Amino acid sequence: MAPSISSKRIRNISVSRPIIYGNIAEKVSEKNPLPASSPSDHTHTWKVFLADPLGNDLSQYIKKVVFKLHDTYVNSSRSIESPPFEVHETGWGEFEIVIKIYFQNDCGEKNITLYHHLKLHPYPTHADIQRAGGDEEAALRIAAAENVSGHVESIQYDELVFNEPTERMFKLLTQKPGSLLPYKSDKTPFTKVAEREELDRIDKAMEEINKLVEQRQIEFKKLEEERKKIVQL
Repeated sequence: MAPSISSKRIRNISVSRPIIYGNIAEKVSEKNPLPASSPSDHTHTWKVFLADPLGNDLSQYIKKVVFKLHDTYVNSSRSIESPPFEVHETGWGEFEIVIKIYFQNDCGEKNITLYHHLKLHPYPTHADIQRAGGDEEAALRIAAAENVSGHVESIQYDELVFNEPTERMFKLLTQKPGSLLPYKSDKTPFTKVAEREELDRIDKAMEEINKLVEQRQIEFKKLEEERKKIVQL
């Protein structure tokens, strides 16, 4: 008989596993009608999920995932005990969803809690904000009007880090590669290329923000000088 895998922890070792979580939403339309049981004032269908970016089976070490929805939903705490770890719903408003991950009993790991803001409407671009004259609500309306498809994705990449895992957990975590993003892949949008492109977009946005801050500082300085002149009169 093969010896059982020990629950002894492996010291000075950390193993990470990639995950993605978030939501995908679709605006209600003829092509995407509301389910018959949904309230008539709901404007979107959506799903919230937790998954492996490469499609690997998380249930080897994840026992269940509990999604805590807004209290107005019937059975607002949804426990999903087998893949896919996801909840399908409908609604009209955005709110924060608590995602709690429970690991298999013999893995010796504590529960992990994540937070995701349900996104039903598209994020406004810098151009939208400029067109709206800096009015955030108006920029949101512009972005929503231009999102003809009604499709919105809000997905985050993260890594579960296991410090000094048990021998059993270490074996499960290292059975397949996957602790690093692939450089290129048709299976997932989360690749090194996509990561680099996203970082470039963030850098560009930061540059634009810094320029706006500098412009505002110059304007404030001029206003302050004018104020001082008026006070001296």
